Amino acid sequence: MFTGIVEELGEVTAVENLGDSSRFRLRGPLVTEDAKHGDSIAVNGVCLTVVETGGGEFTADVMAETLNRSSLGALTTGSRVNLERPMAVGDRLGGHIVQGHVDGTGTILARTPSENWEIVKISLPAALRRYVVEKGSITVDGVSLTVVDAAADHFTISLIPTTLALTTLGIKEPGDPVNLEVDVIAKYVERLLGDTTTGGIAQ
Repeated sequence: MFTGIVEELGEVTAVENLGDSSRFRLRGPLVTEDAKHGDSIAVNGVCLTVVETGGGEFTADVMAETLNRSSLGALTTGSRVNLERPMAVGDRLGGHIVQGHVDGTGTILARTPSENWEIVKISLPAALRRYVVEKGSITVDGVSLTVVDAAADHFTISLIPTTLALTTLGIKEPGDPVNLEVDVIAKYVERLLGDTTTGGIAQ
């Protein structure tokens, strides 16, 4: 479990194409200081398993399913990434409950800078519309954020200077893809109240 509070702005140092999967090597001295084989680290909001670690870097294998459902497939050597270790029991929950399981991808449509913050408009896949509400929580590339406006095909977020400086959201441009994870509690509530496709009660 993660909180969507990015710990470190890391970098992809190598990408190995393995046919139906890829192996990434990423630099992140902070998140690897106590990491070991089998641990989890969120990369742009995607929970990955550490294969090897050393010298402030770690490697992770990314399966075709993850490449197809997230924007990780677009990463190349030199790409900057948001990194977060899983929360420890007893820690403060600074953001919201984040699983690192990407629900879909959106595209940055526009950026509107202001004096002390920036409004970012992001496309919203049709399948995720019902989970995104004004003032609700959403994770964008692993960053826990509050939805400013929620429309049928897009939503907006407001980024403070800290987020702009310490995450990849400060350098993403219109046209760039981003990973989206909606509030898991909303999905559980929907399931418990009933299957929306059949009108029956979920068993």
